[in-house]
Amino acid sequence: MIINYLVIINALGLAVMGLDKKKAIKNEWRIPEKTLFLVSAIGGSVGTFLGMYLFRHKTKHWYFVIGMPAILVAHVVIGWVIYSKMYLG
Repeated sequence: MIINYLVIINALGLAVMGLDKKKAIKNEWRIPEKTLFLVSAIGGSVGTFLGMYLFRHKTKHWYFVIGMPAILVAHVVIGWVIYSKMYLG
């Protein structure tokens, strides 16, 4: 169940980064940066991080260059703590 959620939310993270990049190129209405960070914070950090570099999007904004990897690292640490408590005793 958790794996399914993470796959879906990370696919969404990748998609919103790609969609926002496409809208930026066309000078259309954009996805708010708060939304991009929210998707990352609720579990989509891998997808949004990959989307940043795959689409070369938001890579010049320091708060994305620092913030997205920080959220990803936090998720890895939280995941490791949960895993170690559940399976390593």
